[in-house]
Amino acid sequence: MLANWRIRQVERILHAGGVIAYPTEAVWGLGCHPWKADAVERLLELKQRPVEKGLILVAGEIEQFDFLLWDLPDGQLAKLRLSWPGANTWLVPHQDRLPPWITGQHETVALRVSAHPLIRQLCAVCGPLVSTSANPSGRPAARSRLRVEQYFHQNLDAIVPGALGGQRNPSIIRDLQTDQIIRPS
Repeated sequence: MLANWRIRQVERILHAGGVIAYPTEAVWGLGCHPWKADAVERLLELKQRPVEKGLILVAGEIEQFDFLLWDLPDGQLAKLRLSWPGANTWLVPHQDRLPPWITGQHETVALRVSAHPLIRQLCAVCGPLVSTSANPSGRPAARSRLRVEQYFHQNLDAIVPGALGGQRNPSIIRDLQTDQIIRPS
């Protein structure tokens, strides 16, 4: 867990449009405030990722996604509740409730409620965050702070200290409507 002053520092950075690196369940992630277009654009440039691919949003509690989930069928909502918090990412219809710099060219958005204590602590203060692996596209995901520094040098506004969550692989990604596995864990 981070000290309150450190969390407040990261909160200020994110609200000012900063891009951070932070440990997730399996690999280091890059994150920013999802409603800040300039921050997302900068994150995508760092990652060398096209905006059309879309991004994952991570939260600390399912209620942080209420604006997207309030009208889902009961069975789909139950599926989410049973799998969260945890290393489960679901593709959920966004119904144009999110900006295109998050959704890309998709009708769905990737959502995860993390069990990682640091992410839960950050999201409790900052709200949902963009979460994408900390690596340039096509390179292995960073599994250490040193690798994050090697990839991104001084181009990040903060590297949040902490440990990975002990998962071997990034979260499984499934389509909520079809249960199709998009990325195995």
